[in-house]
Amino acid sequence: MVYALEMNSINKSFGRTHVLKGINFKLKPGEVHALLGENGAGKSTLIKVLGGIHQPDSGNVFINGEEINIESVQDAQYHGIGIIHQEIILVPHLSVAENIFLGREPTTKLGFKDKRNMTKQAREMVNNLGLNIDVNIKIKELTIAQQQLVEIVKAVSFNIKILVMDEPTSSLSDEEVNNLFITIEKLKQNNISIIYISHRFEELFQVTNQITVIRDGKYIGTKETNNTNSDELISMMVGRELDNLYTRTYSFQDKEILRVENLTKENIFKDINFTVHKGEILGFSGLVGAGRSEVMQAIFGADELDSGSIYLKGEQVSITDCKEAIENGIAMVTEDRKGQGLVLNHSVAFNTTLADLKNLMKNKIIVSESKRKKIIDKYVKELNIKTDSIYTEVANLSGGNQQKVVIAKWLASQPTLLILDEPTRGVDVGAKSEIYSIINDLAENGLAVILVSSELPEIINMCDSVCVMKKGKITAKLSRTELSQENIMYYAAGGNT
Repeated sequence: MVYALEMNSINKSFGRTHVLKGINFKLKPGEVHALLGENGAGKSTLIKVLGGIHQPDSGNVFINGEEINIESVQDAQYHGIGIIHQEIILVPHLSVAENIFLGREPTTKLGFKDKRNMTKQAREMVNNLGLNIDVNIKIKELTIAQQQLVEIVKAVSFNIKILVMDEPTSSLSDEEVNNLFITIEKLKQNNISIIYISHRFEELFQVTNQITVIRDGKYIGTKETNNTNSDELISMMVGRELDNLYTRTYSFQDKEILRVENLTKENIFKDINFTVHKGEILGFSGLVGAGRSEVMQAIFGADELDSGSIYLKGEQVSITDCKEAIENGIAMVTEDRKGQGLVLNHSVAFNTTLADLKNLMKNKIIVSESKRKKIIDKYVKELNIKTDSIYTEVANLSGGNQQKVVIAKWLASQPTLLILDEPTRGVDVGAKSEIYSIINDLAENGLAVILVSSELPEIINMCDSVCVMKKGKITAKLSRTELSQENIMYYAAGGNT
């Protein structure tokens, strides 16, 4: 068989760090092939080699049986390779058409930008993929899902034959994911081969034909999707079987930590009422746009409430900003760890103590380095943060370890309530297991936890009870014995409204 892509014995080192160790990967024409591995396994580096961002130290790349050299991004595009990265990289104030043709706009005979022709071609491309997107609208006015589709159109506009999709569904609702999968099927029909990177196993079994696993920079094996299962793939990824992905010992105590009454923010959420107790993990579930994150941001003081009351340990408090929330013992791990949770170009040490500087001051003037070092070492050890040094920039850590640094930052502030918004988004299964164990230990030690998640297995296996939201309202409060995917989806999609 002549493969659309073959990467043979790819090696890549950065200094003394050997990142890719003889990786092999083969992609058939018109197939969707998953690339699976823990954060730090080498997936991103392999894709950057394919995309011309990095050059391999050794190894061979073949397109349709012909050996090629990819020395730049332009080389990759010339050979029909397109990459859609996890972070959207479109220009927000330009239109869809302008983004598709950015840097290669069609011109008139007089050398002016031919906007009419550009719009016409962009509309044809969008229509060919069956997408309902106005090519004249500005990118900033589109949803994340629509922007993701524009990225696909832009990549296809280069006449690509190989498309890499890196965590394409991380910010999409179930309906938007289904629409993306329909688009992928159309790409396959056009004989475009797709490399699909995702940590969501249910997606892999739904959309891929084969799955290649890499671990610690090494090729582990390739499985046909229909002839494997989650347990086998997890074992290949982590080098061992994960007997218990979820850790939960249930240590609910009848001591109220947080109570909210009739929280309302016009046109966002209305009449929100719930209570969280010491040692309890209260889940919040619902479809994208249900208002879960917005409620948490209001409790944390990031957004202003129109009305309602917040009680901590039985006493009413006024929280008008994040500083007041922290002073009242509330901590929040936001869903956007890179944009809101971390200072990426600073060290593990810097980020870990960022929320607790006030308590580390000597004479209210300078930071006590001995206290600071003690806290940093404590949480790096307790949370098993894998880093070469506490002075390593967090941008260089894997997604799972970045998330642990965010959690460490808030635990250092000694909170009584921890809000976790999508705490395992974009992290691999091994890191997920560690984070679940951390959350369980925190609850077991008496911390009150609110867990917001779009992953129903996570909600069902980790929570004592769950509030289900739809269109800014709590439609149900389910006890642990009532938790099931069917029950949660009933109230998230249409029940009791």
